[in-house]
Amino acid sequence: MGKAEDDPEVQAAKELIPKKGWAADVLVRQNSKGWWVGAESLYQPKYLSTNWMLLVLSDLALTKEDPRIERACDLWIRRYSRAEGGFAIERDKKAHLCTTGNMARALVRFGYADHPDVARAFEWFVEHRDKNGGWSCFGSGRNLDSWEPMSAFAVYPKKKWTEGMKRAVEAAAEFYLQRELHRQGDHYEPWYRFHYPTHYYYDLLVGLDFMTALGYGDDPRLKHAFTHLKEKRRSDGRWNLDAIHPDVEGSIAEWYAKHPKHAPVPFGIEAAGKPSKMITLRAMIVLERLERAK
Repeated sequence: MGKAEDDPEVQAAKELIPKKGWAADVLVRQNSKGWWVGAESLYQPKYLSTNWMLLVLSDLALTKEDPRIERACDLWIRRYSRAEGGFAIERDKKAHLCTTGNMARALVRFGYADHPDVARAFEWFVEHRDKNGGWSCFGSGRNLDSWEPMSAFAVYPKKKWTEGMKRAVEAAAEFYLQRELHRQGDHYEPWYRFHYPTHYYYDLLVGLDFMTALGYGDDPRLKHAFTHLKEKRRSDGRWNLDAIHPDVEGSIAEWYAKHPKHAPVPFGIEAAGKPSKMITLRAMIVLERLERAK
């Protein structure tokens, strides 16, 4: 943190990413044609197949300069991009909001910001937003869980934003701020735990990450979330990984209990309940943005 992209240490570290550690462990399991687990579905099984591996690798700073990333991304785009915009989760289905948000974010990070299908995905967000701000996944009504478009805009170059995109982000940001990132419906404890990988799940650190990246770190309505983040810091300055998804309660947990064959397979790169490099890094980035916003 705090070093320029062209710093020799940064460049040396980036060169090591695909060669050793977490990214190397994921890449070694990739098929030579670009997929993980199976070629028929790039989305199933959760959370081991191509979709989920790409999300993790995008968090680990890999780009399409690595031919393995390029093969996987090109395969995904060819199969799941839709002419009307967005990305689906199966060959014969319409674009899906949460998947489009996650993959748009990942593809931008991988270096596909100029790809026409990625550009259409961001236009698709504008066309499918709630008129009062925010988005809805599976038509369930706008909610905090439908955070993926905001995380995609957080990494999309501002020079590419249309006026419609600006209005969509501003309205969605107000939706989150009005709720202080957590006030919606009954108290839901998993939102207050920190997770990695996040997949399509929301928690307060997820919210703070995209809101501060979008420039809202100085809004006083984030005070509760920032306080929660600071209180969870360990005495040694680090943060724990609280749980690995699926970390769910209520009706979702009940449904998985009744349909165990449909329950996702957990995937983690760190142990739950212990200090986490991924959580600590994200928390420190969020707090650094807060300081810059003051």
